[in-house]
Amino acid sequence: MSFQAEQTTTVVSLPVVAAPPTIGTKILLAGIANASAAAITNPIDVLKVRMQLEGELAASRDMPRRYPSFVGGARTIFGSEGIRGFYKGLLPSVVRDGFYSGIRLGAYEPMKELLGATDPHHTPLYLKVVAGAITGAFGSALANPTDLVKIRMQGEGTRYNSVRSAVEDIVAHDGVKGLWKGVGPTMKRAALLTASQIPTYDHAKHTLLNNEIMEEGFALHAVCSMLAGFMAATVTSPVDVIKTRMMTQCRRVNCNDTMYHGTLDAFRKITAGEGIRGLYKGWFPNWMRLGPHTMITLVIFEELRTAAGLPPL
Repeated sequence: MSFQAEQTTTVVSLPVVAAPPTIGTKILLAGIANASAAAITNPIDVLKVRMQLEGELAASRDMPRRYPSFVGGARTIFGSEGIRGFYKGLLPSVVRDGFYSGIRLGAYEPMKELLGATDPHHTPLYLKVVAGAITGAFGSALANPTDLVKIRMQGEGTRYNSVRSAVEDIVAHDGVKGLWKGVGPTMKRAALLTASQIPTYDHAKHTLLNNEIMEEGFALHAVCSMLAGFMAATVTSPVDVIKTRMMTQCRRVNCNDTMYHGTLDAFRKITAGEGIRGLYKGWFPNWMRLGPHTMITLVIFEELRTAAGLPPL
């Protein structure tokens, strides 16, 4: 008689550990959030660009002001270009924000960690500011062509019928390097924007949470993002005006004899001709755009992070 031993196999179930989200995932989510906000706030952005150019155009051509105020400027655009005038530069604006702001917001958290931040609830403010400045400058340098096309289309009004015509015109007059016109002030503006906007949101949010003044949720995100938008608009307005003037000057003067020969030269000429107030042309529409834009971006970003299994920013 033979006995056959019965063999049994024991299956051990191991817990499934999700891979940590990559920096690419965070940049993608940030890009979606920023592109959505750009599409919604494009009309205000168009008005902001027109108002920033107003002082120089009126002075150089001895013309009456067409955009004397937020409401008056909106009436001018609607009366001469219709509702479509408010959506000039929409495509490059969405692409630009999805790419550039995706990098500056999505890479902000990893950059903080690279600089030595270990606890998001108690990270020193200076680390947040440095992280924001680095990601903002880097993202804007890569996305400068989309920013240039957006501003040309928004500022000129009827000259460009499409993104392609704008790119072809720029390359025809300035070559491929012309797509990076104004990259210096653009990087400075982006560094200031991100260093003031995202750290303000981050620091205000965790200050309110740490002191148990508010709880994590929409109300907290809305309050902190509006504060961040106000701070960013105030800090970046002078550089934003200089950047806009430099990016659009070739359509007003001979490109071989440009009006501004650098950031400092533009600063001196604007303040000499228009005073310090000239550096804050379009501040109100800038804030009116940055406030809602920041709120929409960060609220959507926080929701997308939750859906992707990431902790709040």
